This record gives sequence, C-alpha cells and structure tokens, in this order.
Amino acid sequence: MIIRQEVLPESNGLVPGVDAATETNIILSLLVVLLIFFVRRAVLAVVHGQTDDAGLRYRWAKLSATVGFGVTVLLLVQIWFTAIRSIGTFLGLLSAGLAIALKDIVTDLAGWIFIMWRRPFDLGDRIQIGAHAGDVVDRSLFQFTIMEIGNWVSADQSTGRLIHIPNAKVFTEPLANYVAGFPYLWNELRVEVTFESNWRRAKMLLEELAKDHTVDLSKEEHRGRARDEQRFLIRYRKLTPVVYVSVADSGVELTLRYLCRPRERRGSASTLWERVLDAFDQHPDVTLAYPTQRVNLAREVLSESSDPARPGQEEGSLSTPGS
Repeated sequence: MIIRQEVLPESNGLVPGVDAATETNIILSLLVVLLIFFVRRAVLAVVHGQTDDAGLRYRWAKLSATVGFGVTVLLLVQIWFTAIRSIGTFLGLLSAGLAIALKDIVTDLAGWIFIMWRRPFDLGDRIQIGAHAGDVVDRSLFQFTIMEIGNWVSADQSTGRLIHIPNAKVFTEPLANYVAGFPYLWNELRVEVTFESNWRRAKMLLEELAKDHTVDLSKEEHRGRARDEQRFLIRYRKLTPVVYVSVADSGVELTLRYLCRPRERRGSASTLWERVLDAFDQHPDVTLAYPTQRVNLAREVLSESSDPARPGQEEGSLSTPGS
C-alpha cells in the first residue's frame, strides 16, 4: 500500500496556502474600498449640511457614486495587475477613467469655456437653442438658464418658466441670437383687402403708417451698423419699411415688412393694426377682405335659356294649331 502525501506550498502569510503578496493585495483592496466609501459619505454629509434641496442632494449622490466607482476600479487594477506599476501609466488611466465617468460634466465645462471665449450670447440676450427660446438670465460652469418665451403663449412673450440648459448644447444644437450682430428683427404684417377695394390707396396708407411708426428705429440702426459689420458679414442696404403686393384667395394681400426690437414684435403689430383699422374706416373705398364664395348666376340663367325643352312643355310633346 502506497501512501501519497501532498506537500502544501510554503506560505509566509497569515492564511495558509496564500502567499504574502496576495494577502497584501487583499488588504489594500479592502482599505481602498473602505476609504472611498467613507470619503463619499463625508462628501454627502457636507452637501446635506449645506443645502436642503432634494434635487441637488440627488445629483451629488449620483455624481459621488459614479466617481467613487471609477476611482475604486482604477485603484484595484493598479493593485492587482503588476504590468501597470508605472505611475505615469496609472495617472493616465486614472485621467481617462475620470474623463469617461464625467463625460457630460467635462463637455459642459468645455461649453462654458466656449461661451466665455466666443460669446455666442451674453446675459440679457434673447436666444433660441434647439426647441427652446428665451432671455438668458444666468450662466454657470455647467449650465445656463433662460426665461422661456413662446410655447403656449402667443407671439414672443414670456411664459414665466425657467429652463436650465447644459452648456454642452452649444456644440450639438443650433443657436439663434435675436440681438447679436443685428439688434432688430424684420416683422411682417399681412393685410388683405377685397378685389373691389382701391388697393393702391391701401398700400399708400400702410406705407405712411409704417414710416411714421419706424422712422426713429431706422435712424438708430444706421448709427450702430458699422460696429456690427466688423464682426458679422451683415449687409442690409434697405432698412425702411416696404409693402409687397400679392393676390390671395379672398382679395389683394398687402404685406408690410418693417423693423422692430425683438421684445416688441407683438406690441408693434398691435399698434400698427389699430392705426390700420382707423385709417381704413376713413376711406370707404378700402375694405378688409374675409373668406367668401361667389356664384355666377348669369351663367346659370344662360344655360337654362339654351335648354331646348322650354318650361311648361314636356320633352317629346306635340302641339297642333287650334288645339
């Protein structure tokens, strides 16, 4: 009978069968996990002591969990894999891990740098980015805030809502500035008069009203155009109001195109409409048009008179003299 005796490997560690290097890695791993855990708890305790905002606490909790997980993974890799013992390699991997874990925050920070450097908008500017439009009321490292306009409110008037937009949106969404480069907007007022109206008189009335209403605006724009053209290639040679004529279904359409300030579109249109109504009331030969339907009765009478079967005589009947 042969008895085989297995010889256990020598171990200098505390646990039989586990070498000292492995024990050291286990202990270091536990220390890293405990350290990251307590650092995260300390950060959250500070945040909870500084603010009562549940949303802000939630964001800090999510952020700290993400950062803690990324740092823990990188440190554990550094402990267990001896192939990357180089401190330069470790720092590079740490930076890459943080960049991936904080991708949105890094992009928002880059967006803030772009906003402060290129200045696509300033505080107080009226902008539209993507589907959101409003007046810029705040800028920060990671987001900017606008006072919303439009949406369910007619024209470009405020809804009262604040919209917080990440700075990274300046790289991915089209951005329109209502005041940069050209501090006014072109607005149009469509007035439709009947075909029987004196449309030439109506056009003259619109031109006179628009000229009286926008003359100071045009002079102010002429003074500021030189500075704007140094930054943007904007060439408006005609800044005075103009009236265009076209034919619509119900009459002659007169389109008044004029300059106005971005925040005065609705007010200027309302003022012009009041003056237009008052001016048209003083001229009986000018009438506003509305949807109508016209029937040509003359053609119907003509078609009936050309019918060979006369009224009172059935088709195919015979008439004899004296009957």
